[in-house]
Amino acid sequence: MIKKIFVCLTFVCGSLVGFADTRWSITPDGGISCSGSKFVGHKDHIEMSGKRVSVVLRYGIDARGSFSVEKGMVWPMLRTVPNNTHASLMKRVGWDMIDNLFVNNRKLANEKVEKISLRGMLTVESIFEGNIKVVRTYFPSTEQPAMIERMVVSNMGTTDTKVYMPYTDNIMLTDPKKGVSGSYAIRMRVSNPLSLNLAPGKSIEFCGTISASVEGEKKLDVDCEKEYSARKAFVDALDDNLTLVCPDTVLNRMFAFSKIRACESIYETAGGPMHGPGGESYYAAIWANDQAEYINPYFPFTGYDYGNKSSLNSYLMFARFMNSEGKPIPSSIIAEGKDIWNGAGDRGDAAMIAYGAARYALARGNADEARQLWSLIKWCLDYCKSKINAQGVVNSDSDELEGRFPSGKANLCTSSLYYDALVSASYLAPLMGEPADAKVYSAQAKRLRKNINTYFAGPVEGFDTYAYYKGNDVLRSWICIPLVMGIDEKAPATLDALFSPLLWTENGMLTQSHTETFWDRTTLYALRGAFCVGATEKAIEFLHRYSTTRLLGDHVPYAIEAWPEGSQRHLSAESGLYGRIITEGLFGIRPTGFNSFVITPRLPKNWNKMELNHIRAFEADFNVCVERRGKKIAVVVSQQSGDQTFLISEGKSVSVVLKP
Repeated sequence: MIKKIFVCLTFVCGSLVGFADTRWSITPDGGISCSGSKFVGHKDHIEMSGKRVSVVLRYGIDARGSFSVEKGMVWPMLRTVPNNTHASLMKRVGWDMIDNLFVNNRKLANEKVEKISLRGMLTVESIFEGNIKVVRTYFPSTEQPAMIERMVVSNMGTTDTKVYMPYTDNIMLTDPKKGVSGSYAIRMRVSNPLSLNLAPGKSIEFCGTISASVEGEKKLDVDCEKEYSARKAFVDALDDNLTLVCPDTVLNRMFAFSKIRACESIYETAGGPMHGPGGESYYAAIWANDQAEYINPYFPFTGYDYGNKSSLNSYLMFARFMNSEGKPIPSSIIAEGKDIWNGAGDRGDAAMIAYGAARYALARGNADEARQLWSLIKWCLDYCKSKINAQGVVNSDSDELEGRFPSGKANLCTSSLYYDALVSASYLAPLMGEPADAKVYSAQAKRLRKNINTYFAGPVEGFDTYAYYKGNDVLRSWICIPLVMGIDEKAPATLDALFSPLLWTENGMLTQSHTETFWDRTTLYALRGAFCVGATEKAIEFLHRYSTTRLLGDHVPYAIEAWPEGSQRHLSAESGLYGRIITEGLFGIRPTGFNSFVITPRLPKNWNKMELNHIRAFEADFNVCVERRGKKIAVVVSQQSGDQTFLISEGKSVSVVLKP
């Protein structure tokens, strides 16, 4: 089975490397790079986003050493069909600014790519004709509906070279009948044409853009250097907050990169900021799993204010659908907030929303926001309670895989999410002035935990673990989810099952044993769950292997959605799930109040120290340092107002209250 997966993935994205092999290298500037010679004959794709645009760059180097790129452009707010999830204006564009460049009265030839680099931008360094160096950098505008190509041409020879870039302004008009706002103008433009003699050792910069707007609107004026500085500042700011420092440089860099993809995919829609998964499919819309469950609880830790705004906005959008008739909350709110999609019925969406909103409210540490969300959290908890069956677990029509795999009448995911939501609600209720509810929620959680272990537990393929639903007789990767919620009664056998050859492959975890399908989200949940229940050595081994493949392998540099569905798209929320392996798994941070948390650090035996610096949760800015001191573990929480130091035994927890 593993060998078969290897062959199939080779077809999708080039020759997939194993965990021990790498194509890319970590660089001192905070990025990764690959030499042109190692990329010859290879192709890959990466998604990058700004507030009004997203682009999937499909790039590669042919056998002659020449670079090629196709831009999969997406404009989420230029709608092609009213109220449709997938109706963003999209166009795959092969236009490349270098095709317009003339050197010594002819187009450049004999390209040899020297290096490709990634750090929130794609940069390609090439030599043409042996003495012309061209550095191309591709990135989305942070604010404008445009993708930008910044090109620096350098004369590496010994004589003057004539360089000519003609004025270019190509416009494609879409069919007005296929646009909600009529015809759209897709414009490919070189903004600084010129002709000059370039002296030896000198350089000249050009700027190309691909943008779109409603026909007749004012032409977009792009300042290339301003846009380049803005994109760099965005990446640098993410790097400066929630910074992981540990002995594993792969984890440090993968964690830093995951923040880029997690935070960049938020769009300034008519309904306010909306985080979107991406993948040339999911934009200007939100989901109860991707946004409410996966990524929103992570944003407070990152210090990215726009992420917090999108989180609050998404929960308030879902709150519009609370009702007294017992109808399920919709799975997705689409088209900039104007409509809904509910094609899979009740997926356990109320459990997803309650889980995410309660964790977000605590981690955000903002009492006003929490009050806005409290009625939604309570409504979702009440809805889940109304769906409890005779065996004491929660019924739902499907789960987040929407029928791709069977989930029975009651699945493990929905009940586990509901359990954790009850626990968080028990922390939140006193802060909302309802201490009696805290006792009720706590009692309900205790009872549900017992029922989960009674209803779902049982032997599956030789492992004393969980059946994902009643009657399920093959292993499912979502058996990891109780571990994430601290439900550890079946932890040893569940871990053995998850990391056995029946589920684990060179490319992460299969959705179901004896199949070829994998979704990264379950791999990411499983790795977090392994840390949560104290399987630190197993977790760190598999996390390193997974991270090496995703960061430095053949399809880089982010967590992906799935295969074969979507050809391993870089959906954004999965990068949020990667980040939560570190914050909630490795460091074991569990919010318990607006300025308090429990921390259960999992320091690997070969590490003496790990740090998570400039954590921005709880409206604070603090560092956590975990280090060995003799037979004890020291947990040092540092704020500007001073340090708090706790000495604990390995595997133990400590409660922390941040100083004002």
